[in-house]
Amino acid sequence: MGISDKHIRHAAGSLLVVGLSGTEVTALEQAWLKLVRPSGIILFRRNIVDAGQTRSLLAEAASFCGSASLRCVDIEGGTVDRLRDAVAPMPSAQAVARTGRLAWMKQHGELIAKEASAFGFNTTLAPVLDLALPVSANVMGTRSADATPDGVIRYVRAFLQGLSAHGVVGCAKHFPGLGGGTLDSHLETPSISRSWSELWNEDLVPYRELAPELSMVMVNHAAYPDTRGGDRPATASPFWITTVLQKRIGYRGLTFSDDMEMGGILKYLPMEEAAIAAVRAGLHMMEICHSPELILRCYESLIHEAERSIAFRKLLFERARAAARLRSARFSRPTTRALNATQLNALREKVLRFGETVKAAQPA
Repeated sequence: MGISDKHIRHAAGSLLVVGLSGTEVTALEQAWLKLVRPSGIILFRRNIVDAGQTRSLLAEAASFCGSASLRCVDIEGGTVDRLRDAVAPMPSAQAVARTGRLAWMKQHGELIAKEASAFGFNTTLAPVLDLALPVSANVMGTRSADATPDGVIRYVRAFLQGLSAHGVVGCAKHFPGLGGGTLDSHLETPSISRSWSELWNEDLVPYRELAPELSMVMVNHAAYPDTRGGDRPATASPFWITTVLQKRIGYRGLTFSDDMEMGGILKYLPMEEAAIAAVRAGLHMMEICHSPELILRCYESLIHEAERSIAFRKLLFERARAAARLRSARFSRPTTRALNATQLNALREKVLRFGETVKAAQPA
């Protein structure tokens, strides 16, 4: 294998954040991790027993990654909380925001950061910036903080301050907004019938206002047919990622896909085409959360296209360099702190008390 081939393979792998099957790294996973050398690991409840086991799992998996790697987990609170069994249930963003208390919104971020750090994570895929519109209530539940842009901004800014105070990076999601959606993008490609004016003046306001404060933005798999994005999912759309997010809004941080295994993208394009389209659209990194087959298909498709097309090869290297620079700037500094049993029990009690306090303060 020539050095150019090695460079292509390294660049392709460096755009991936991958999931694992269980609570230990299997021999098969060791083999494909060594081949792919991704730039991040994401864990789920299936991977997590306790803090010591999780830290060991992350350390082994991350040893196959490059420097400044992402160690991701979804802790939003409420229905999306991968540590609820290992620590305690965290209240939802909507419940915290409804109290109207900025100090509690910041504390929400602080407690989530302390949990994540104790288990070895440096990144939580939160907060949600989607508007809590009535049409999406059955899909989004209590994940969205507020129905208004101002309410979302107020919660998110305080929440991010809480995360930052404890060295954990947040990921704003789901750009450009799922507030108008009625379908679950895990299963289908939502077609969101909101005009460009509605999106720009409502859904996108939190991204416009908070762009300098965001280290990561996750792009969703919905389509917006009443805009220039047409029927193409946002993850594969140059209009949404390059034109709107990076140029019009001026966002300069890391762009990150929602799980590329989801039906929202794979019902539109097969993995091989979706991965190439996402890179062309402007994404820096893609997450594939479970299937080794899909991880390898994504990886090999990027390599094959780079070998076939000089233009795509240049683009792949550009994305890899940009992602490496952004990871170095944002993920070299955060450190995780192991807690002993007494400290973990104290954290559990703090989360439980916070949940009870937030519940008692809900408006009638």
